Amino acid sequence: MHFSIPETESRSGDSGGSAYVAYNIHVNGVLHCRVRYSQLLGLHEQLRKEYGANVLPAFPPKKLFSLTPAEVEQRREQLEKYMQAVRQDPLLGSSETFNSFLRRAQQETQQVPTEEVSLEVLLSNGQKVLINVLTSDQTEDVLEAVAAKLDLPDDLIGYFSLFLVREKEDGAFSFVRKLQEFELPYVSVTSLRSQEYKIVLRKSYWDSAYDDDVMENRVGLNLLYAQTVSDIERGWILVTKEQHRQLKSLQEKVSKKEFLRLAQTLRHYGYLRFDACVADFPEKDCPVVVSAGNSELSLQLRLPGQQLREGSFRVTRMRCWRVTSSAIMMSICLQSMVDELMVKKSGGSIRKMLRRRVGGTLRRSDSQQAVKSPPLLESPDATRESMVKLSSKLSAVSLRGIGSPSTDASASDVHGNFAFEGIGDEDL
Repeated sequence: MHFSIPETESRSGDSGGSAYVAYNIHVNGVLHCRVRYSQLLGLHEQLRKEYGANVLPAFPPKKLFSLTPAEVEQRREQLEKYMQAVRQDPLLGSSETFNSFLRRAQQETQQVPTEEVSLEVLLSNGQKVLINVLTSDQTEDVLEAVAAKLDLPDDLIGYFSLFLVREKEDGAFSFVRKLQEFELPYVSVTSLRSQEYKIVLRKSYWDSAYDDDVMENRVGLNLLYAQTVSDIERGWILVTKEQHRQLKSLQEKVSKKEFLRLAQTLRHYGYLRFDACVADFPEKDCPVVVSAGNSELSLQLRLPGQQLREGSFRVTRMRCWRVTSSAIMMSICLQSMVDELMVKKSGGSIRKMLRRRVGGTLRRSDSQQAVKSPPLLESPDATRESMVKLSSKLSAVSLRGIGSPSTDASASDVHGNFAFEGIGDEDL
């Protein structure tokens, strides 16, 4: 998750008071909140009380006199680095002090009062789940409300996440980002002021071995089954005609577990596909479809002769990656693969027990909603082409969105991730 402060604003004080500089904090290129220096200083001092000065990154000092334009820009850069450093720190970035600060700032910036509202969350098959939440409910609250509505057990909540998506004209979803603990889902989706943006529930892990835990439960099985059928229909999971026939036969028998077992053997099972883009390899402006899953980044490239080729980057072989704000979802997926690999190596588990609230209990839905079984698979796409592996070994590829300028992105728009730097192969 990337925090940036790309700009400042000069704003008038309340009741005609003196003007002040406001810092616009963007998350993945989208305005999250607007804060003053004094608010960020207050956050810094609170974190220092809780964790000690040695843990915190440097914070830009106070100035006795008004700042010049050059000093305003320098402070903006320093604050941006500070927010990025705090967010990337495992201790500070996950602290309730840091996350609650951002949630309050988001609600105040968007001027959304705290009240009960109805929020629509979609399942992968397009089914709508309507829940009652507060506008001030954080991501975990909303996720738990959806789980309660579907009767998903508490210990399976951690296997699923909420994603912000943009619905295209053809009904397909373009994934914008995974909703985080520092934001309010209702405010995040409504502040975009477009009906195109939706919230979708989808499994949050990459290793298909975790499917066994989910399939032990009826609701978990149905969610996983609905997602897999949807991914096959949209062409994310690659199937041959014979595999398609076998899958449809299992559907007709309502053999959901056997259906999923077969699906697990297919190419790109459990992968997340990104919007089409272009690459600089093997030739400039080569159309490419990028998918993430199974600890790799998969590239399907169309060569000038219209032939399809496939290549991949194994996450465990990466040492760093650099993306622009428009491709930040790709970086989020790579980072989550890294996190999952490290948790698995340490013997940890992604199984998450319900967080017990102090002084209150989780609001439970008065009525449960069943996950609808998706329709039978349609006939396979006869125009789908076969692919061959790239003969050249991939070492570095530059990607950009279709319609984006081919010139290099500005330095301020490029974000590096060095999640594997200093980690040896024996650690993975």
